[in-house]
Amino acid sequence: MATRRERLRYKFDNSMSKGTPALIGWLALVTVVMVVVFAVLSMLLADKDVHDSWYVALWGSLMRAMDAGTMAGDNEGSAIFTVLGFAITIGGLLIVSSLVGVLTTGLDNKLTDLRKGRSRIVEDRHTVLIGWSDQIFTIIPELVQANESESKSCIAILGDRDKLEMEEELRTRVGDTGKTRVVVRSGSPIEPTDLDLLSLDTARSVIVLSPQGEDPDAHVIKTLLGLTNRNWRRRRPPIIASVADTNNLEAAELAGGGYAQVVDTDDIASRLIVQTARQSGLSVVCTDLLDYGGDEIYMRAEPKLTGFPYGEALFAYETACLIGIRRGDGSVVLNPPMDTVIQQDDEMIVVAEDDSTIRLVRSFPPVVQQAIAQPVRQAVPPERTLLIGWNSRAAKIVTEVDQYVAPGSTLDIAAGGIEDGDQVERMKVGLRNLAVNVKECDTTARFTLEALDPGVFDHIIVLSDDGLDAQHADSRTLVTLLHLRDIASRTGQRFPIVSEMNDDRNRRLAQVTKADDFVVSDKLISLLMTQLSENPHLGAVFRYLFNSDGSEIYLKPATDYVQPGVTVSFATLVASARMRGETAIGYRLQVESTAPPNYGVVLNPGKSDQVTLGRRDLVIVLAED
Repeated sequence: MATRRERLRYKFDNSMSKGTPALIGWLALVTVVMVVVFAVLSMLLADKDVHDSWYVALWGSLMRAMDAGTMAGDNEGSAIFTVLGFAITIGGLLIVSSLVGVLTTGLDNKLTDLRKGRSRIVEDRHTVLIGWSDQIFTIIPELVQANESESKSCIAILGDRDKLEMEEELRTRVGDTGKTRVVVRSGSPIEPTDLDLLSLDTARSVIVLSPQGEDPDAHVIKTLLGLTNRNWRRRRPPIIASVADTNNLEAAELAGGGYAQVVDTDDIASRLIVQTARQSGLSVVCTDLLDYGGDEIYMRAEPKLTGFPYGEALFAYETACLIGIRRGDGSVVLNPPMDTVIQQDDEMIVVAEDDSTIRLVRSFPPVVQQAIAQPVRQAVPPERTLLIGWNSRAAKIVTEVDQYVAPGSTLDIAAGGIEDGDQVERMKVGLRNLAVNVKECDTTARFTLEALDPGVFDHIIVLSDDGLDAQHADSRTLVTLLHLRDIASRTGQRFPIVSEMNDDRNRRLAQVTKADDFVVSDKLISLLMTQLSENPHLGAVFRYLFNSDGSEIYLKPATDYVQPGVTVSFATLVASARMRGETAIGYRLQVESTAPPNYGVVLNPGKSDQVTLGRRDLVIVLAED
């Protein structure tokens, strides 16, 4: 059985383990006891005329304990009083030095905690980023631009790295964030106590980032489970996440518990690569729609358009393009039939530079009917496509190509090594329009690329090797592109090239290769997630837009819409597209197709803007095929 001394020692140890406040409390208690004891002894043992009262004795004791210099005036008292004063001064020195040490240690520990980012964020209507990856360096500038009109805004980040390292990398790669404050905290995205640091209950939205390394989807799913099972004290903000593998999409949606929008990176990237390969400039259009530097998609209630057919409402805005309708039940349709009647509870889905520019016109702009070309549907001939490289989404890309080409088309695959040969054979079984040929080779070797005879192909797609790190893979892609462009220059042939890149900085380097287009899937997915964090209702719009069913974005020959060389208003292009059951949203000028940053793409021009399109120019439309 424990003794009284052991019990007291145990209680003392427990109080000392409570940290700096407990230590200060004990020092204060010792000081009070020492001061009282000295005052009592000096009143009882010292000369009677030294202290007039107990108050004076206590005050004198306290001063001698706090300031050693006070004892210098004790030469008038007795020897006993001098000894007592010396004793309390020595005790005071010990206590004060201990207090200084305790405060220094406590302050140092507090500064260390602050450097680690362990304090709770006190913010409201802030955007939360959970995880750390290169996506951050795309998302933060977009959020900063989206929040330019706000007096103050905040982005909170929870990463599993050192706080100082994360802040330094943000300063280096992002730079000044203007009125938007970026607050960084260090912790685990799957630890509930670390998530509590972010004040999630008051957040505007939460973005779960896909980390780098092996099996990133597993980390995303665990983070979603942590968010779903969290005890939400207030409202639950919209949660946006992405998965790299389509096979993990359903698991991620289940982990989100119906509260999270999960973006299928694999599926969207595959569709964009295939569609961009077939129509150069599409990635520029998608980037313009997804970032905050140009035009974005907005939703707007417009009661004055109630009862109008969609085809007439296309001309209702001068500086915005109507592209679809969001019904009262939340369902979305883009480029609906032209006779679709707008209902009272419908919202207009429009492309505009800013929501402040969405205004109804007083009168519809004039249309030059005689300049409109009559729509002629032409048969699509078989095509030849060359796929250089292989990665995890290559099989899906081949399947996507099969959905777009005519019967009798061929696709040649040239890759350094396909680990899963059975996957290729299974893929061939499900194809309807494509004949696939596979050749193993070094795709960076000049003689290998010349042997492929790239000039005979209608489309060339260069994929990034996901078996290598991003920079190494992009370096090999750049070598392949340089060889292909030099082959085209030496032979006088022209073959369209679309390349997949991992890092947008390498895309800028790759412009010297003069490839027709680049798809940086991580950047596009990051932009998409940013849009969803600002307006979750856009999720239905983007799902419709990137789905193979329904209307998609196409760049079609301008000669199919207006007479070449004739100056017309953009409203005339809209009217011509309407005759074909399509929605025109812009055009691309071939003469500027190599000029960054827009590469000839003009999105959402004014309805009254005049344009002269040539035979090689393109009209950007929403259409079903």
